[in-house]
Amino acid sequence: METDLPVVVVGAGPQGLAAAAHLVERDVPVVVLEAGVAPAAAVAEWGHVRLFSEWPELIDGASARILSSTGWEAPSVGYPTGAQWIERYLAPLAAALGDRIRYSSRVTGVSRLGRDRLVDAGRGEQPFTIHVTPGVGEEYRLQARAVIDASGTWSTPNPAGADGLPALGEAAAADLLSYRIPDFRDREGFEGKHTVVIGSGHSAVTAVLALARMARRDPSTTVTWALRRATTGNAFGGGDADELPARGALGIRAKEYVDAGLVSVVTGFRVERITREGDRPVLIAEDGRTLTADRVVILTGFRPDLSFLSELRLELDPTLQAPIRLAAEVDPNIHSCGTVAATGAADLAQPEPDFYLVGAKSYGRAPTFLALTGYEQVRSVVAELAGDHEAARRVELALPDTGVCGGAGIFDASGASLGGACCAPPVLQIGHTPATV
Repeated sequence: METDLPVVVVGAGPQGLAAAAHLVERDVPVVVLEAGVAPAAAVAEWGHVRLFSEWPELIDGASARILSSTGWEAPSVGYPTGAQWIERYLAPLAAALGDRIRYSSRVTGVSRLGRDRLVDAGRGEQPFTIHVTPGVGEEYRLQARAVIDASGTWSTPNPAGADGLPALGEAAAADLLSYRIPDFRDREGFEGKHTVVIGSGHSAVTAVLALARMARRDPSTTVTWALRRATTGNAFGGGDADELPARGALGIRAKEYVDAGLVSVVTGFRVERITREGDRPVLIAEDGRTLTADRVVILTGFRPDLSFLSELRLELDPTLQAPIRLAAEVDPNIHSCGTVAATGAADLAQPEPDFYLVGAKSYGRAPTFLALTGYEQVRSVVAELAGDHEAARRVELALPDTGVCGGAGIFDASGASLGGACCAPPVLQIGHTPATV
């Protein structure tokens, strides 16, 4: 393989930019391919949401070192919104990386030069080929010595259907449904209306809290929180035990609003079908119960898009769709953000040599990702690609402890929306992103 080929990073979000910064610091050629027109395009979509983590937990070390040479000063205190994260850190970092980033460049396929996934002979010696679509009807191919997929999961939210598939009629009712935390500063679409929120993570709680505050101001606003689980369980989070205090406050406030009657909780509601009565969606559960709403906000998590990796040899957990050596550590039935061990190149390596899934995508469907975890991942992966195996094996991460992890959202005592995401998506937990992001 040609040694002067670049490492290609898919995605210019927080983890992709950090990976590029580490590669630049080690003098490794890098090309970042970003489908959006600007850096951190997914974060921009939940820019109104405030993260759970403070500034020091949201800045990667190599990135800070590159930025410091430009006169940039790191924010030191406070919980930024997604928009502030971009403005004060991610956008300056992308500017410092310059033309290494190619925007409007959607990756449609990754393979090996002259080798589909069936061919063994000489596979590891062949460079990667990356098919890129920069516009409608356009396509080109790029070669790389290694690929770091940091494309996240934001583009593939989970559906409302309880079986993991879209509910019957869900696609036909798509114009009445939202899969993102709405910007509730635009109250017109929600005040005086009935909104159903589906989901049990922090993104769902964020939406529930914002709607509950509207209901407190205007009793004609009604809120139903639909949970698939039979009880509220840990939907209210870790509370005072959460070492991300902002996230702990989220669950405490949610319980207060539920207890005050501002939010109706429906448990064991597993959506089977969605129909419509005019411009109102009707949710029908497997047990026949129905909920008719004006708006439905579906915040049931995200999943990785593996479609453009079909010609690569991947070893993924059959349940979580995460790298097999990582899956047991990130299983949300067992672990929370803080109890997940740091993961590096050895955990993320695939049968396809020099290909790595990092960031939220490396966690598959698990909603427990923190930005700090991703920064440690890319530090280790880049060290391995640069031949610094000792640094790749070294662990340089300490995580906060918590009782639960989910998506996003907190509110301060004054009632101003703080939102909240551990990492991206507000999920995605950034810092965590809304939810999981």
